[in-house]
Amino acid sequence: MKIKPLADRVVIKTVEAEETTKSGIILAGSAKEKPQVAEVLAVGPGGMVDGKEVEMIVKVGDKVLTSKYSGTEVKVDGEECTIVRQSDILAIVEE
Repeated sequence: MKIKPLADRVVIKTVEAEETTKSGIILAGSAKEKPQVAEVLAVGPGGMVDGKEVEMIVKVGDKVLTSKYSGTEVKVDGEECTIVRQSDILAIVEE
């Protein structure tokens, strides 16, 4: 099954938290921070949203930062994804 988001919606998948620190220390499951970095899987077409023209800035494959409690969680083919509005995305992560 494939999800095609509408209007200004974006489908994202959370990137797993690091299991080791930069110095090589392995973290226990409870010590990991909840990640806010996600990868964009699908992007809606944009257009008129609430009477305003919305241009989509993010694209598939981008890594983004999101608000902790934004979006709607869905399960697609056993994978957990989140559907958010583009305005819920705080930043694009550039490496």
